[in-house]
Amino acid sequence: MALSISLRGCDELIPVAEWTKKLVRSEATGVPLRIKLGLDPTAPDIHIGHTVVLNKMRQLQDIGHTVIFLIGDFTSLIGDPSGRNSTRPPLTPEQIKMNAETYYRQASLVLDPAKTEIRYNSEWCDPLGARGMIQLASRYTVARMMERNDFHDRFNANTPISVHEFLYPLMQGYDSVALRSDLELGGTDQKFNLLMGRHLQQEYGQEPQCILTMPLLEGLDGIEKMSKSKNNYIGISEDANSMFAKVLSISDVLMWRWYTLLSFRSEAEIAALKAEVAAGRNPKEAKVALAKEITARFHSAAAAAAAEQDFINRSKGGVPDEIAEVALSGAPLGIGALLKAAGLAPSGSEAGRLIDGGGVRVDSSVVSDKALKLGAGTYVVQVGKRKFARVTLR
Repeated sequence: MALSISLRGCDELIPVAEWTKKLVRSEATGVPLRIKLGLDPTAPDIHIGHTVVLNKMRQLQDIGHTVIFLIGDFTSLIGDPSGRNSTRPPLTPEQIKMNAETYYRQASLVLDPAKTEIRYNSEWCDPLGARGMIQLASRYTVARMMERNDFHDRFNANTPISVHEFLYPLMQGYDSVALRSDLELGGTDQKFNLLMGRHLQQEYGQEPQCILTMPLLEGLDGIEKMSKSKNNYIGISEDANSMFAKVLSISDVLMWRWYTLLSFRSEAEIAALKAEVAAGRNPKEAKVALAKEITARFHSAAAAAAAEQDFINRSKGGVPDEIAEVALSGAPLGIGALLKAAGLAPSGSEAGRLIDGGGVRVDSSVVSDKALKLGAGTYVVQVGKRKFARVTLR
């Protein structure tokens, strides 16, 4: 059971055999395993894409293991270069402190605070000093570091790589040594850093951790990974009505992906629900159930029920099961031009009249400003009672 919980929705578990041995030993001795997740507080808010890994932590927490929520207040001073084609500017200590407080408050909506160990990596990184940093750096080669895709690509493109960026994976790996972690979780883009933890634990004479990577959640458009910059996200601090409406806006195909990665329902329950839909049950009912579960998690069951009723009242029956998918370029784009380009209004002037009449909605909210401009992202646009389009604006 513990292994199946570990594997649910994951991208990779490395190595499976070692993790199985750890689970067996833990069950035999009654000693919980130490499971680590490190997050750099690079922004004050997190979205539900970030909670994919937190959900896995909660599942492992619920079966008795120790969860360590590690705030990278030291590593944030370096800046994680993972997946980047340029040096990431480091944050100030003041920004880090403010963001860290918000991060944990939001993460506590998923994790059980009473069973969560909160740590800051400045606890062991600051005392290292220059001598300790040099000794740590001696335990990994430049050749191995350059195998990392982002460093390799930047080097070949003659894009500058600062020496301090090499320290980031080393420091993240050293966190695993300091915490004696048995398992470290992260997104697929963190695989190199997670493997660094295994390497350094062996260098320091410890049993190496296993690593579990979770996929990056696709955003509302079902194409790009969830991101604030792409405006295809749901923030976990958003109001209940917006959260509910946004979940309902996703496609039926994406819904099942979200069920696997975001729902706390068992795999058997999800499979049964999927079979019912395949046999003829309206998929919208399954999507409403998912929207209520997610909204209730970050608000309450009462708020989720109220959001469902609000959505019904606002949209006069909600978004149809199948709506046109439209891709447009030119963000930011005025609402009138968008309606015309999406085929929802025959002209800009007609679009203006529709807006004046209160007949245009974006993500279930009535548009009253004809000067409204929409940035890059995905929106469910409604004109009147029957015209809908899911518009992805780039």
